Amino acid sequence: MNKPVLRAITAVLVSLILSGCATVRTLDAAKPGAPVVYAGTRLDWYALQGGCCATDRFGAEAPTYPAVDLPASALLDTLLLPLSLATALGVQLSISGSL
Repeated sequence: MNKPVLRAITAVLVSLILSGCATVRTLDAAKPGAPVVYAGTRLDWYALQGGCCATDRFGAEAPTYPAVDLPASALLDTLLLPLSLATALGVQLSISGSL
């Protein structure tokens, strides 16, 4: 398989995975009282345990396949841990995505 085709397949797979990732879904949920630290991992675990109302508790829908998403969410939540801890502690980081 040549490199451009492999890159295209990888890009499509990554976009599909991230669109269903619980961590990505909870990043912009902004629900008051929702968990912030390891939110995606907690959302997956909640769905695996048969939780009924993920939107009410987390501000985001659970992924269709939470068992498949759990390892990726745990990894991404770990990478984002410093930011989520700062948010949980109320530290204003004033991070902006615009140029």
